[in-house]
Parts: sequence; structure tokens; C-alpha cells
Amino acid sequence: MIIRKYDSSKKAEVRDLVLDVLLEHGFEYDRLKDGDLRDIEAYYFEKGGTFFVGLAEDGRVVGTAAVRNINGLRCEIRRIYLKKEFRGKGHGKELFLAALTFAEKNFSSVVLKTDTTLTKAIDMYLKHGFTFLKEEKGYLYFEKQFEKPE
Repeated sequence: MIIRKYDSSKKAEVRDLVLDVLLEHGFEYDRLKDGDLRDIEAYYFEKGGTFFVGLAEDGRVVGTAAVRNINGLRCEIRRIYLKKEFRGKGHGKELFLAALTFAEKNFSSVVLKTDTTLTKAIDMYLKHGFTFLKEEKGYLYFEKQFEKPE
């Protein structure tokens, strides 16, 4: 898998991938929660964040990872999704680390939320220095502070 910065030519593929993974886990498209997929450039890039796509050798989008700017100092890692046949090979971790590296270079702290059932993802977040903040409505919230050199 090759990780690249999103460009609008991949818009339909990204949307289809995200919605397929959501459905696979029992979630449906939510017009409000998933509104970022309508204009990824405006939601992420124009506000100081980023959006990565994982590409198969044939150029198909097989994964995503995003970083949303919250307030200039804090960001949120979102949209870590991977097609089923690409899981278990380290590709999800690669996407997560691309997002985490971007976050660390550009922000003082990062938060993320995940479903309580995604235990592999939760283990990965904890192994990379995230701390548990709270549980709310079936979601777990995590945070990581970055040490900035003086």
C-alpha cells in the first residue's frame, strides 16, 4: 500500500470506502457526522489539517486517515478506515502513523474517538502513547500531548 495526500479525483472512491466500512460495522451514513466527505478539501486542508489515502498497487483507494484542526493547538485523528482484505497486514497502522506524524509536527495535542468494539485499534492507540479520557454513548475518547522542544 502507498500512502498519498488526498486529491479530489479520489472523492467517490473515498466516500464509497468509508461508507462500506461503516456498514460493515453496523453504522449507517449520517448526513451530519459524515458531512466532511462532501468537501474534504474545505473540511481538512483549508483549516490546517490533512487527509491521506492508502492506495493499492493498481491505484485503488483501500484506506484513509485524516487529521482535523480543532483550534490551532489541538487536532483530531479521524477516518482511519481500511478495506477488509487489506487488514491484518500493518496497513492500518501505517495510515494511523501517517496521521499521528502530521499531528505531532503541526499541533500540541491530538484527540480521537473510537467505538468500544474496535479493540485492535484501541490497543494500537494505547501503545502509541494515547491516554483514555472518557466513555460516552458507546465511544471511547483518547488524547495524546506532544512534547515540544523549548
